[in-house]
Amino acid sequence: MSNEPTGVAQGTDVAEILSAAARGEFPPADGTTTVVRQPSARDCGVLAFTAHSVVFVDEDPIWVRERLAATPTDPLAASMHPAFLSAMLARTGRSMDAIDVLTVAAALPGAPDVELTEIDDHGHPRVARALRYRDGVRAWKADGGMLVLGQGLAGRWECSVEVDGSARGRGLGVALARAARQLVPGEAVWAQIAPGNARSVRAFQRAGFRPVGSEALFAVR
Repeated sequence: MSNEPTGVAQGTDVAEILSAAARGEFPPADGTTTVVRQPSARDCGVLAFTAHSVVFVDEDPIWVRERLAATPTDPLAASMHPAFLSAMLARTGRSMDAIDVLTVAAALPGAPDVELTEIDDHGHPRVARALRYRDGVRAWKADGGMLVLGQGLAGRWECSVEVDGSARGRGLGVALARAARQLVPGEAVWAQIAPGNARSVRAFQRAGFRPVGSEALFAVR
């Protein structure tokens, strides 16, 4: 992947890039990398689309490009290579959990088909995790599952779902993911899913979420 400036318009930021991706409009698949500033002190990391990456960090862009060029892999894969990510984490003093599949779906009208009860439990592990990465977190419980919504990277609306082991196999994950599309107050809702969690990937796809890229978020330690 080339480290030369890209065709993305000067002044483009993460929020604009994500909004365009939600509409199906992506950075040019030209093998280049866009380096932009962080949208907030909390949000830092890497997005990878088809043949184009976006690094959002408050660091010297020249340093970022030098690290990409020195990464021992196919240039198209450099931004998500462990060597580059490790260098970024050391430079920023942050940590990360995983590289996720990045998915998005448009908001839907109507009420959820699944019965939900909103809860206020910041001690719940799913809610506590959401609070590390999102603002305005809201959570709902269903019979055998949970749905969490909040504003994460660059203000986008994000969701996560949890299904109890005893409730699996009856479509609850799909129903909760679809409910997120009906409850989100914005135009679209995003979900980041671990690639190895095939059950969750399938559930979100059945609920209308489409994969648009991959994402590595760096959390403040």
